[in-house]
Amino acid sequence: MSKYLITGATGGLGSSAVAHLSKDVDASEISVLVRDASSDKAKAYEAKGYELRVADYDNSEKLEAAFKDIEVLYFVSASDIPSREPQHKNVVTAAKNAGVKHVVYTSAGRKDESQDSPVAAVMDAHIKTEKWLQESGMAYTILRHNLYAEVVPMFLGEKETLLNSKTVFLPTGEGKTAFASRDELAEAGATVLKNHQAHENKIYTLDGLEAVAFTKIASILTEVTGEEISYVSPDVDTFKTTMASYGVPEGAIGMMISFSLGIAQGEFNSEETDLEKLLGRKPQDLKSFLEKVYG
Repeated sequence: MSKYLITGATGGLGSSAVAHLSKDVDASEISVLVRDASSDKAKAYEAKGYELRVADYDNSEKLEAAFKDIEVLYFVSASDIPSREPQHKNVVTAAKNAGVKHVVYTSAGRKDESQDSPVAAVMDAHIKTEKWLQESGMAYTILRHNLYAEVVPMFLGEKETLLNSKTVFLPTGEGKTAFASRDELAEAGATVLKNHQAHENKIYTLDGLEAVAFTKIASILTEVTGEEISYVSPDVDTFKTTMASYGVPEGAIGMMISFSLGIAQGEFNSEETDLEKLLGRKPQDLKSFLEKVYG
């Protein structure tokens, strides 16, 4: 019988959490939540001895069945932001009804919880989910992730794109972010799962090693690529027009603007040491991460 269930197991964060948990826990104790048991990733898990539980966040009945007999749930937040709130409500309700004892939730770090925040649309569901868990009667651990280090290349493009423009072009002003690698955030989550009793009803703020502005990121990229990379922080209208001229979809532009303005206003400027404590070492610095992407 499985003790642990990892949701989002075929995604980047969930699959990393499975890999890290499996270093100390036998596969027979770990179930993975998948949408499609016939997918290649699901079959690969099954071949390695993991139990497949099939459900998605939109179906509360299937979730409840999937959560049956699970002691500790690693709850990866939904990627569909417009649908996130009802999906998360389904997960919390199903976990409680199924008798899950402890939920480890991958939330997001923030400073401004008001509707005035540029990232309010993203953070609302996280804020509500944390409250639901705290009121559920289940033990909980809330992991407030800072932005992934992977966000940097997602915003800047691949190496060829960056070297063509030689410009970091984002409306982030001088705002700083303590980017953390997704894999290390997953490793921290696995650490909590393995000794979950010690982390009951706690909230951790998981920041990278250092909060840096995009001015510094441009300097790092100059060093890493050997090309002079400049930083330009345009106004929102100029950014929107420029991105549209390159064929970037409107939704992607809107998301980049929201996070960029959040960065500019200091939403992610935090240097708590919870990640270091959970890892038992200093987190990877951003330069090391960028060297792998752009070196």
